[in-house]
Amino acid sequence: MITKEPVILVGIYEGEREGRGTFHGRFRIDGGGEIEGDFIVRSKDDQCVLEDSSGTQIMRGKEIRCRSLFDSTFTLRGVTIGIQFHWERKEDQTFEGNLLFVAGDTGTIAAINEVPLEQYLKSVISSEMSAEAPVELLRAHAITSRSWLAAMLEKQKRGKNLGIPSQRSFQTEDELIRWYDREDHTLFDVCADDHCQRYQGITRIISQAANEAIEATRGVCLVYGDQVCDARFYKACGGRTENFENAWEDVHVPYLTSVSDAAIHHPPITTEHEARRWIASSPDAYCNTTDGNILRQILPSFDQETTDFFRWKKEYTKHEFDEILQKKSGLDVGTVVNLVPLQRGPSGRIVRLRIEGTKRTLVVGKELEIRRWFSCSHLYSSAFFVDILRDEAGHPRKYVFTGAGWGHGVGLCQIGAAVMAARGKKAEEIVQHYFPGATIQKLY
Repeated sequence: MITKEPVILVGIYEGEREGRGTFHGRFRIDGGGEIEGDFIVRSKDDQCVLEDSSGTQIMRGKEIRCRSLFDSTFTLRGVTIGIQFHWERKEDQTFEGNLLFVAGDTGTIAAINEVPLEQYLKSVISSEMSAEAPVELLRAHAITSRSWLAAMLEKQKRGKNLGIPSQRSFQTEDELIRWYDREDHTLFDVCADDHCQRYQGITRIISQAANEAIEATRGVCLVYGDQVCDARFYKACGGRTENFENAWEDVHVPYLTSVSDAAIHHPPITTEHEARRWIASSPDAYCNTTDGNILRQILPSFDQETTDFFRWKKEYTKHEFDEILQKKSGLDVGTVVNLVPLQRGPSGRIVRLRIEGTKRTLVVGKELEIRRWFSCSHLYSSAFFVDILRDEAGHPRKYVFTGAGWGHGVGLCQIGAAVMAARGKKAEEIVQHYFPGATIQKLY
């Protein structure tokens, strides 16, 4: 396990042909001079070319490292956040630490922020949570986020040392099972978007409460056995959390097993009848809250645009549904005549779904791939059932999705944790509720 604070590489964007920004103060360029003020970076001949505001070339190479002097910061223009999610947008973002530009293999550029882990976490907590969030929630989230990152760094190191390839899909002619993880990144440790942890530098004001939460938990992680816990999190479980293996690889993780998100016990979903009844209900649960004060405290402004996170509906006409499914899957199944859940997890999330079309039938999984196929962005979760409304001849004319929860459901439920904190629960109680069997240790 880690014994000292690591420095990490955070990918702010990749796949761009050009980027613009501003150095607020002086930065030293490795192998070159210094720069401050506005800049442009372009891809040319599979290299990065950095120019100042006058168009003068400052540096050229496969990698350009800009080191902050005297705590100078930098701004990147037009960074895309919420990629492929329903809140996707662009914004200017400002960061502390060093800035790296790395040339990709396809004539593109990646912008990477090199920053100490604890400094990174201050931004994560402020990006994921409002500054007014309960202090015990901020501490619980700090422990969770730190553990997730430390576990990821350890896993990367073990994988490289052992030469272990990343296996994230299984495909036959009639079935596609796919999941997505942070190993998808090769140029940096983690990305800055929701795929990993939402990180927006100092764009969001880092509150005193967030600073105190990080300092109070510095180096503290969740541990299971001799390893740091791979502590996942998301917005709202919908009343019960999910097992790790139902969203990612087929490995049982003892501390990432389904728990009831309530002071009372809600039994796991075991049948399709139970799933429909559960999703159509409004059970007592920590994340079943409409308390505007709590939600304003824990959700950044654009997340507050999502108000139906606990139970939700989505409707499509036949034409809309056929078009979205073909575009998102890349496959033509014809008109969908039936959707049959083949496997659900204990939270009600569908793990494997059979799509019966007029041209072909196929099976899709896991959780996120299912969500991707049935929405222009993503469905809130795969905990849903579908009613297909038909015309007099029995042909589909409308598809009505009724769903529960927001996110994959594995690990810490952010809204549920916020409600626990608002009810007086301590950070240690919160994380041990969502990560059963894990212990809390200070590693550095």
